[in-house]
Amino acid sequence: MRYNYRYRLNPTDELHEQLAWTVDTCRQVYNHFLHRLNRENGTSAYSEQSVLPDLKNWWTDLNQVHSKVLQKVVQRLYDNRSTLKGRKDNGYRVGELKWKAPKEYRSITYSQTGFELNNTSGRTVLSLSKIGDIPIVYHRDVPDDATIKEVVVKQEPTGEWFAVLGIETEGDAPPKPKKLEDCVGIDVGILKYAHDTDGTAVERPDLSDERERLEREQRKLSHKDHGSANYRKQQRVVAKRHADLKRKRRDFLHKLSNHYAREYDLVAVEDLDVKGLMELPSNSRNRAGAAWGTFLRMLEYKCEREGTHFVAVDPAGTTKECAACGVETDKPLWVREHSCPSCGFTADRDWNAAYNILVRGLKQVGTGCPESTSSESLCDSDGLRKSHCDFRTPAETALPTETTSVPAKRVVETGSPTLKERTASAVSE
Repeated sequence: MRYNYRYRLNPTDELHEQLAWTVDTCRQVYNHFLHRLNRENGTSAYSEQSVLPDLKNWWTDLNQVHSKVLQKVVQRLYDNRSTLKGRKDNGYRVGELKWKAPKEYRSITYSQTGFELNNTSGRTVLSLSKIGDIPIVYHRDVPDDATIKEVVVKQEPTGEWFAVLGIETEGDAPPKPKKLEDCVGIDVGILKYAHDTDGTAVERPDLSDERERLEREQRKLSHKDHGSANYRKQQRVVAKRHADLKRKRRDFLHKLSNHYAREYDLVAVEDLDVKGLMELPSNSRNRAGAAWGTFLRMLEYKCEREGTHFVAVDPAGTTKECAACGVETDKPLWVREHSCPSCGFTADRDWNAAYNILVRGLKQVGTGCPESTSSESLCDSDGLRKSHCDFRTPAETALPTETTSVPAKRVVETGSPTLKERTASAVSE
């Protein structure tokens, strides 16, 4: 299996200048081959890489850059062109590849050779050919059976340098269990970030302090003269505030996804259209901050690593459908309790959705899944605990109980005093 391990680099001033010079030289090489690509037809990454030895004869500075790094620059250009062509074939309106400005090109890649991890005088350093030995914050060991295939060195907008080690292990991922014992369905949201079928409701991380600091620094940036030294200095401060926000969010997502991947045999989630959700007219800031797409990607690859079944199901109707009898009931977003007008089953809205997600996931995997027809059988099926179910007074409805779908205005949602007047008018219809 292949993994990416990310480490912080602490280069000296001299090494910092050498890294910055190497990155900028690679940027110029990228622009040079983009110019050739625009003038000549029928070129490929392989044919252009063969031009590099002759190019070094008159562009002597390239002799100070490792050959594999230069080859990856050319490969990067043609990968970008392939991606652009793929989006165009899929119906997207795309432009053309543009030259890279200094702030738009921040990384270099060593492939196969030119790098090595060494222990020098009690500290770990990353030895890069043509650059030198760079001290590295070696916060976790590379597995003994792993081979480092690639090293990407990148400078963040904050000015910090990082190295991403692409490693490959000899063993395959552990086999996924055929007999499923511990299964969980997860419903993600904004008020509760994740609500699962075990009754665990995970609050979303509190990032208000980080966001306030970011907004404060952005206001300071707007008062600076654009392009001045103070403006560039404040830009770096704003980038650091963005990095703090991103690190805290990703730390939360890594820990949460690790928990589900390691504790269960099967994890069922919604196959969310995150891009479509972001295009909705309201509350887009909270949806963007939730980073559901990032969480699902983390959960997927960690389930693969741990040998856990990962199932993404169609989210349509998971909130409306009753987990006990299957009757669909429309509920506005502010109603946080599910009350079935057909069978009288009541439960937390998110738990009801999580259970429906789990049932769909089990069906998709092909294992036996609970076929619940009442609230009592729901609590006894496939290891679901009785504490999950919350029996309360059945909701009233103006429609026959045999109906398969009930609109929200026809249902009396219990436990909300603010709905009494609206409820009375609905029942009287």
